[in-house]
Amino acid sequence: MATHMSRYRSWSRVQRFGIAAYRKYSNGGRYPNISLSAPLPGIPKPVFASVHGQEKYETKITILENGLKVASQNKFGQFCTVGILVNSGSRHEAKYPSGIAHFIEKLAFSSTAQYGSKDEILLTLEKHGGICDCQTSRDTTMYAVSAEVKGLDTVVSLLSDAVLQPRLLDDEIEMTRMAVRFELEDLNMRPDPEPLLTEMIHAAAYRGNTVGLPRFCPVDNVDKIDKKVLHSYLRNYYCPKRMVLAGVGIEHEQLVECARKYLLDAKPVWGTSAVANVDLSVAQYTGGIVKMEKDMSDVSLGPTPIPELTHIMIGLESCSFLEEDFIPFAVLNMMMGGGGSFSAGGPGKGMFTRLYLNVLNRHHWMYNATSYHHSYEDSGLLCIHASADPRQVREMVEIITREFIQMASNAGEMELERAKTQLKSMLMMNLESRPVIFEDVGRQVLSTGKRKLPHELCDLISNVTASDIKRVTTKMLRSKPAVAALGDLTELPSYEHIQAALSSKDGRLPRMYRLFR
Repeated sequence: MATHMSRYRSWSRVQRFGIAAYRKYSNGGRYPNISLSAPLPGIPKPVFASVHGQEKYETKITILENGLKVASQNKFGQFCTVGILVNSGSRHEAKYPSGIAHFIEKLAFSSTAQYGSKDEILLTLEKHGGICDCQTSRDTTMYAVSAEVKGLDTVVSLLSDAVLQPRLLDDEIEMTRMAVRFELEDLNMRPDPEPLLTEMIHAAAYRGNTVGLPRFCPVDNVDKIDKKVLHSYLRNYYCPKRMVLAGVGIEHEQLVECARKYLLDAKPVWGTSAVANVDLSVAQYTGGIVKMEKDMSDVSLGPTPIPELTHIMIGLESCSFLEEDFIPFAVLNMMMGGGGSFSAGGPGKGMFTRLYLNVLNRHHWMYNATSYHHSYEDSGLLCIHASADPRQVREMVEIITREFIQMASNAGEMELERAKTQLKSMLMMNLESRPVIFEDVGRQVLSTGKRKLPHELCDLISNVTASDIKRVTTKMLRSKPAVAALGDLTELPSYEHIQAALSSKDGRLPRMYRLFR
């Protein structure tokens, strides 16, 4: 009877105060109801880790005797990302057939002096849980491997072989030609026109020089690029002084030791030239227009086809990433923001940027308005991409030119702070990823010989003022516009009219009077 009454009282307590109030602990005692903000009695005081807004590990840099830079950033974890970045890209192809960088990207990690085929390389990496990749841009070629830290010696040996000892067999080059042709066809057929427009806006902004040279291999050059052409290019640009061995998640001393072992005295398969014939041209911003008339009515068929759209991209010269104005331009780009007319994230996702508030929210017929900022070591390009029905192209262009003019108006305090906070947030979230840290370390060391840490960049972002935004915008608006247009261009205003609109006070296109339409 007493046992029954005890159980009854316990159950009543559970019903009145909940299970948390009744829960027994391993020591046999019971804790009373204690607020979550108060420490538990009898428990040692916790010691919290502190970051002080700085990274726990610094970026270490060593320059070897042959000029190769070795840069590393330690990071907790069992895996590392290691790679070689080369100061070589499509901008360096002025004296060669355009498309070499595109071929190099496709041929990377094929057969080498040490490995008979790509399969052998992949099987070697699999033993260390590794993957490999190669990416080329207008100014950089990047070979990267992510694998277990224990396999570092094998990874650096493999990278050295892949970069300096590729066999470039005839069969591999022929397969690459097929892959390049397929990619060029896909580029013209895909519903997303952004890669093609980016190619066109660079061709318009830097006509025939440096970053204006084609990033993708032109169709006419596919058969011109062979082993002899590739070796001639690699002999000039793949030298230690133009390379960085970067690593994230490993000890610096280990990486330097591996670099000395596999990269210090390594002889490239194409030999070395006494005097490298390197193109040191500085980017010359020209402005201009590139148009591509194209039927976009059947780009995306299916149950929910995309309507026929005309795509316009308008850009102006900004600055190099080495200049102090680079940070204000990055804040300005974030302030403009934009995106598609449909946002899966709902009203709270980027809906406070100017291109959402002033363009997409006010003009329902516009499908897209997005700001982009491309920056290189000697120039930069800030552009806005917009899409709409072909019949409303003129109105769309005027809306974009007005947005460019309004950039020079005083930014509101809340608007500016939001853009700065958003930029810092994006920077820090991206740098949570090991491959992103690797690319950041590699690119910064390759271009400047040192690395600015995230907290330093955040301080620079915090120091941007409304007057900085106005100053850089006023300077940008003095340059000639670069225009890329894709689709049905019947209603596209002339280049002179776009230039006149960007030189006016309100950004309006000159009025046109027609007797007959």
